[in-house]
Amino acid sequence: MNSDRLPSLFVSHGPPDFILEDGPARMFLESLGQELTGRELPRPEAILCVSAHWDTGTPQTVALEQPETIHDYYGFPEELYALQYPAPGAPVMAHEAAGLLQASGFEATAVMDWGLDHGAWIPLMLMYPDADIPVAQLSIQPERGMQHHINVGRALAPLRDQGVLIIASGGAVHNLRYFSRTDTTPSLTSPPATSLPDWAQRFDDWLADIVERGDVEALGGYRQQQPDAVMAHPRDEHLLPLGVVMGAAVDDETGETTGRVLHRSWTGGTLSMAAYAFD
Repeated sequence: MNSDRLPSLFVSHGPPDFILEDGPARMFLESLGQELTGRELPRPEAILCVSAHWDTGTPQTVALEQPETIHDYYGFPEELYALQYPAPGAPVMAHEAAGLLQASGFEATAVMDWGLDHGAWIPLMLMYPDADIPVAQLSIQPERGMQHHINVGRALAPLRDQGVLIIASGGAVHNLRYFSRTDTTPSLTSPPATSLPDWAQRFDDWLADIVERGDVEALGGYRQQQPDAVMAHPRDEHLLPLGVVMGAAVDDETGETTGRVLHRSWTGGTLSMAAYAFD
């Protein structure tokens, strides 16, 4: 493997006001960019961010010189709407990503009518607060399922050899029906909150296991293979970005990948804030 190849990352972004609150997941993200750059990675030339909050019929990348900070939520504290992430865009990389997808048979386009939604700019603001790394966003296609997104990631893998950090932002367990702002669990290294449902714990454990085993096949069929999948993800848009970054790390010759669990904690009773890296 190219020693300069960047890993691909999955982070859970939590609710929008997560960035205003203290907690283990926020502290983890604040240290992640610095730790990776200092110990494991060269500084990224650009970032391609796959957010759960931008869905389109076919894959699209944002090719703007200066992407807008999109506040795509309502009913939150006023200070949250004042936050801006003025990172420069990465239009050349966005067009190259679209070209790689087209070469693999996807009907992909680079567009000028989006920006960075909260699934993208919130984790990036914590990881790279100087907002000085060019960034473009990539859309998801919820109606196409997990295997489609794994294949998208495999098509984009060459970007990792060009200094591009591919980051997926979603949620390892994401069922808002059971969300509670008064219930948080500091870490899975401590006893879980009594309100943490068994189905959430089981799915989070299962996901950590397949990540560490690099089991791309299990992820592709997760809704059929894991009994708690529908409870953990009534809709799967918050897990689909994981398919992209796991697919981007698949070795073309062996069909295998290597995953690492970087962080595990909970917020809101049922939202897993897990993060993973793939080499």
